[in-house]
Amino acid sequence: MTAVVATGGPAAARLKRRVGAVGLLAALVLAVTLSLAVGANPLPLDLVIDTLRGAGTDEARYIVNELRIPRTLTGIVAGAALGVAGALIQAFTRNPLADPGILGVNAGAAFAVAVGVAFFGMRDISGFVWLGFAGALVVTVAVYLIGSSGRGAPDPIRLTLAGVALGAVFSGITTGLALSNPDAFDSMRSWHAGSLLGRGYDVLLPVVPFIVVGLILAFVVAPGLNSLALGDDMATAQGANVRGIRVAVIAAVTLLAGSATALAGPIAFIGLMVPHIARWVFGVDQRVIIAVSVLLAPVVILFSDVLGRVIIAPAEVPVGIVTAFVGAPVLIALARRRKASGLG
Repeated sequence: MTAVVATGGPAAARLKRRVGAVGLLAALVLAVTLSLAVGANPLPLDLVIDTLRGAGTDEARYIVNELRIPRTLTGIVAGAALGVAGALIQAFTRNPLADPGILGVNAGAAFAVAVGVAFFGMRDISGFVWLGFAGALVVTVAVYLIGSSGRGAPDPIRLTLAGVALGAVFSGITTGLALSNPDAFDSMRSWHAGSLLGRGYDVLLPVVPFIVVGLILAFVVAPGLNSLALGDDMATAQGANVRGIRVAVIAAVTLLAGSATALAGPIAFIGLMVPHIARWVFGVDQRVIIAVSVLLAPVVILFSDVLGRVIIAPAEVPVGIVTAFVGAPVLIALARRRKASGLG
C-alpha cells in the first residue's frame, strides 16, 4: 500500500505536466490563429489560411502579411522576453512578487526612452532599443546594489522596496516629461501604454538578436538558479559560481526587459503572473519554468492583444492596459494557492 502511494505522486505530477504542455501548445496555436484573424477587419479562418499559402485577396494579403504577422511576432517575442525576465528576477531575488515592473526595470527603460524623445528629438521606435537597454541596466544594477547593501546576498524585501521606489520616481519623471512637451510625445503615446500596434519588421528584427542572447543566458544560468534557491552557502558547496550567476542574471534581465520595453512599451504583470502559473503546473525547476515562460507569456500577450482589439471595436485598447486588468484577478487567484505563491 505504501509503494502505491509513493509511486502515485510522481506519476500524477508527470501526467499533470504532460497535460499542461499539450494545453500550452494548443493555447499558443489558438492565440496565434486569433491574432491573425481578429481585428477591425475580421477575416475568416479559411481566408487566413489561403493568404498564408500565397493566395487570398489583395486586401487579405495586406492585412495578414503587412499588419498582423509582424504584430503577432512582436507579441511572441516581447512576451517570451518579459516572461523569462520575470522568472529570472523571482529566482534571483527569491521573491515570488518580483518582476521587471515591480523592480523598476520597465520604468527605467521607459524613462531612458522619454529622455531621448524630450532632449534628443527621437521619434522612431527602432531607435528606442539602445535607450531601453541603458535604462534597464542602470535600474537593475541600482536596485541590486541597494538591495544587497554591500553585504553579499541581496535581501528580497529591500530589493522590492528599492524597485518600487525607483520605479515610482522614474515613472513620475517620465510622465512629467510627457506633459511638458505633449507634441513631442504624441508619437510615443501608444508605446507608453504598451502596444503591439504598428510594429513592423524594421522595429522587430533589430531587437530579436538581443532577446535571443538573453534567452540563451537564461537557459545557461537556470541550473545555477536551482542551486541558489538553497542559499549562497549551499550553492557554493555544490560548485555553483554565485557571483557569476548574479552577473549573468543581471545581463539577461537587462537584455530581455530592455528589448521588450523598447519594442512594445512597458507591459505590466506578464513577468509577475507567468512564472507563478508555470510553478503551479510544472513545479519549481528553473529550467522548466524558463522553458514554459517562453511559450506561456506569448499566449497571455496575444490573447490580451486580441481582447483589446474587440472590446471597444473599431478602436483598440493597448495590450498593456488589458494585461493589467487580466493580470490582477489572475494573480489574486494564484496568490490564494500556497503552492503557486512560493518559490520552492
